[in-house]
Amino acid sequence: MDLKNKRVLVVGLGKSGVSAALYLRRQGARVTVSDARPSESLANEIPALLDAGIMVETGGHGVLTFRRQDLVVVSPGVPLSTPEIQQVLRYGTPLIGELELAAQAIQGRIIAVTGSNGKTTTISLISHILKHAGLTTQVGGNIGLPVVELLAADTPDTWNVLEVSSFQLETIQTFRPHIALVLNITPDHLDRHGTFENYAAAKARITENQTSADHLILNAEDKPTQMLAAKTQAQVHWFSGLRRIKQGVFVHNDGIYLIRNEGDTPEPVMPTVEIPLRGAHNVENVLAAIQAAALTEVPIATIRDAVATFQAVDHRLQFVANIHGIDFYNDSKATNVDATIKALQSFDKGIRLILGGKDKGSDYTVLAPLLRERAAAVYTIGAAAQKIEQQLANVVPIRHCETLQIAVERATAEAHPGDTVLLAPACASFDQFQSYEHRGRVFTDLVQARANA
Repeated sequence: MDLKNKRVLVVGLGKSGVSAALYLRRQGARVTVSDARPSESLANEIPALLDAGIMVETGGHGVLTFRRQDLVVVSPGVPLSTPEIQQVLRYGTPLIGELELAAQAIQGRIIAVTGSNGKTTTISLISHILKHAGLTTQVGGNIGLPVVELLAADTPDTWNVLEVSSFQLETIQTFRPHIALVLNITPDHLDRHGTFENYAAAKARITENQTSADHLILNAEDKPTQMLAAKTQAQVHWFSGLRRIKQGVFVHNDGIYLIRNEGDTPEPVMPTVEIPLRGAHNVENVLAAIQAAALTEVPIATIRDAVATFQAVDHRLQFVANIHGIDFYNDSKATNVDATIKALQSFDKGIRLILGGKDKGSDYTVLAPLLRERAAAVYTIGAAAQKIEQQLANVVPIRHCETLQIAVERATAEAHPGDTVLLAPACASFDQFQSYEHRGRVFTDLVQARANA
């Protein structure tokens, strides 16, 4: 894409929006940025943009701003239903996201991972395996660096391992992963997509530009994911933690096996006991990562060594401390109900669960069976607290806590040796925190303060 002297508008000044604006300016585009937030909320972002010669509009979107552009780049956090974005679409102005902007310039190969849960762990593990094998690898997308920031170090030999969200996939045009993974599709972001069908359709876009030269890795135990096999042109590979499959990676008799091509003899990879991560869902993440690494031709022995040395991702079932016999786990990245279910399944009983935050249109009643079986109490925080309390009334003792600090204090005071205080909130963080990472750090700091008291 020739961007020189093109008028380009970037909508939304999140991390990817700022990176996209600066990248576009370096390519010679005449760039304007527009964000609905007031300028004081963007004090850290604005100086660098102005220094680069970028026009900045804050406090709302001007109608004329959107009409005078050759291209609009919309940030993932800006819904396509925004009136000004709908206006752009009606006028026929080209509209893409930062992922598509970068995809049109990437030289290396792409491994892209999407799914409702497990994305961050899986891409981190894939990257760990590839680096362990000596392959040139960089990670970005919905985690870490925006994809445009990977372009500077990208070469034809680079493996770009990307976490991609439904929001990012809504605005692709040519984005084509060499290897795509769909880990699972469960209800999430219904406040944005409206229906589960719309959400699943956005996830499915990861494979729409793939050809028979590409690979699609799917979860054999997840029905919405299974359906993508009939919709892709790519070569399909499966993973299953429950049964043998015809082609892919699976668990059998406490061992992990790989079948490269249908009809081949299964190759032993490693025993499941060597997986250093807690929870059955992490076994699935490991299986998916093994299949991806095998497609890059990393030797099995190298894959096994790399998996055994992998450490859990921050804020994902991360052990924080044991205080007087009580374990504290940070799963702040459990931002939807399905992720919280997986967290609950990782512990047998005595769970003191901290739930709440910004609601995403979720149904919390599905947590009831596991809470009855394994939880001692629930501690609610944030904007979703009242809804959670109504939907889980009479299921398990519920303590209304408002803040994370109060929740940690009450859970600790009521816990007994052998219990687990678990932050797995099933909600977004943006009511009280800047991000799920911020929420997780606050939880960790609160626990460490008690451990050091």
